[in-house]
Amino acid sequence: MSSIGVGLIGTGFMGKAHALAYGAAKAVMGDVPDIRMEVLCETPLDKAQKMANQFGFARATDNWRDLLSDPAIDVMSITTPNMLHHEMALAAIAAGKHVYCEKPLALTLDQAREMRDAAAKSGVKTMVGYNYIHNPAFTHACRLVKSGAIGRVVHFRGWVDEDYQADPNLTWTWRSTIADAGLGALGDMGCHLVSMTYGLLGPVNSLIGDMQTVHETRPLADGTGHARVENEDTATALIRFESGVQGSISTSRSAWGRKSRLAWEVHGSEGMICYDQERMNELQLYQNTGNPAEQGFKTILTSPHHAPYGNFCPAPGHQLGFNDLKVIECATFLSALAKGEDAYPNFNDAFEFEKLIHAVAVAAREDRRVIVAEFG
Repeated sequence: MSSIGVGLIGTGFMGKAHALAYGAAKAVMGDVPDIRMEVLCETPLDKAQKMANQFGFARATDNWRDLLSDPAIDVMSITTPNMLHHEMALAAIAAGKHVYCEKPLALTLDQAREMRDAAAKSGVKTMVGYNYIHNPAFTHACRLVKSGAIGRVVHFRGWVDEDYQADPNLTWTWRSTIADAGLGALGDMGCHLVSMTYGLLGPVNSLIGDMQTVHETRPLADGTGHARVENEDTATALIRFESGVQGSISTSRSAWGRKSRLAWEVHGSEGMICYDQERMNELQLYQNTGNPAEQGFKTILTSPHHAPYGNFCPAPGHQLGFNDLKVIECATFLSALAKGEDAYPNFNDAFEFEKLIHAVAVAAREDRRVIVAEFG
């Protein structure tokens, strides 16, 4: 595949992130195919035309189905609200397009399963937007765990908190509805934590869960009253990995002061590794070696020793950002396409992540321990 034609649906936060990533992937990573920014889709049409010019796309449309029959498009990037992922991805797969879709895959696990199965049957390649797991700090942490740097893993604790729904006076939006958003904090943020959890320690066998809606109603934007919030603001689970290691995960979208507190600790028999997304270029490592009077956590700053950091910057401690992780993710997908290989995480991998968040919801509603394999 000498060059790859891209069609992008959506121009919000993630749409811009995809556009920036496509534009930078070759310049940063080098060994990726040439990109043709073919068509951008947005509504209304005048906005689509404006954003196509801004993002560097050759053409614009206000009908996403135009991308399906366009022979110049090899990959469709889906960055729309959650409720549209399912229909768009299935149509793209049926049209033989590769799909780069933002997480979560869909509103329900049944929809996500259908997307996974359709991609597997068709043979098209897929990628899902879990860009945090492409962070050089995270991949180094995975290597430390695997190498035994902290001994035998004995416990895991993870949490992901933000405050974008903490204000009770914030107006009601589609994010509060199951029909449009699906799960709340679990679907929006918890799945990111799960993607890291799986990368560090592998699949979860079973769990016990709980959820709550902190603000049960929110004021309507027109001032006519309040509407009910249908999904969860917080969720917590006690988890048991297939390896036998136990731990916990928790998420809240109503945690004042937290902006992107995706944090975790891996406890080992000989030390601990800690990470916090708000300080995403650092790892904290404790190793129970040497003089006890001089032991303590050390800070590892990402550097060219933690590939592919060096593709962005030759100097340690200068730091990568959210959009840089998107560039790594995008380049990973483009390289896989060129080689005819599967990228990680694809629809199958994302389905495994999302099985866990739906298992937490079922465990909370039914007040029982859930075996994750029940969800297929």
